[in-house]
Amino acid sequence: MILQLSDLHVGAPAGDPDGDLARAVAHVGTLGLRPDAVLVSGDLTEHGDAAEYARVLELLEPLGAPVVALPGNHDRPRELREAFPARAHEGAIRLLTLDSSRPGRDDGALAEEELARLDADLAAGDDRPVLVALHHPPLATGMPFLDDIGLHPRDAGRLGAITARHGVARIVAGHVHMVTTGLLGATPVLTAPSTWRVRARLRLGTPGWEPEEAPAGFALHLLLDGVLTSHVVTF
Repeated sequence: MILQLSDLHVGAPAGDPDGDLARAVAHVGTLGLRPDAVLVSGDLTEHGDAAEYARVLELLEPLGAPVVALPGNHDRPRELREAFPARAHEGAIRLLTLDSSRPGRDDGALAEEELARLDADLAAGDDRPVLVALHHPPLATGMPFLDDIGLHPRDAGRLGAITARHGVARIVAGHVHMVTTGLLGATPVLTAPSTWRVRARLRLGTPGWEPEEAPAGFALHLLLDGVLTSHVVTF
């Protein structure tokens, strides 16, 4: 079982991101869940400071599982990698990660070498179902301010061609702080909710954004009868 947490924003001045993350971790425990790995799909911190990453590590420690973290637009990749060294997940689900962050920018992109690495890793894989994770979802949300800082459509198309060719089971992402589902070509896409109870109110086709307090949540990915199944839990 892979537990996906996203958009923790530890260190943000609004709301209570530290407390929200602690409550998310506690809720995992109340459900009796024992994840094999914890995927954190970006924006672990608000500023990318070493002290913020240390705080994230402290808050995740009760889960007792290895953490696979990937950078979002609020993260600093070098500082993140120092706190969370890259590691492979060797469970029943094969987890592959991509870095869609762009230094100094909020929108996302996938470099040629990232896509080439993914293609090669998939070609060298086994028969386990594959979960591909990145921060910026390869989907439009219909909310202009989010889509303006989303993944470049060109790169989404390239990613979709690769995942379709190799039969990837699911693409998962964060960034938008809410649950969104869709298809990238033939590949299902799911965005996890934020553990931080701050998100933009759903305003389709409307410029600008309005913050609202929303339930915190996380996603679970597990193998049931050979099928990759995902649950979204809010509380």
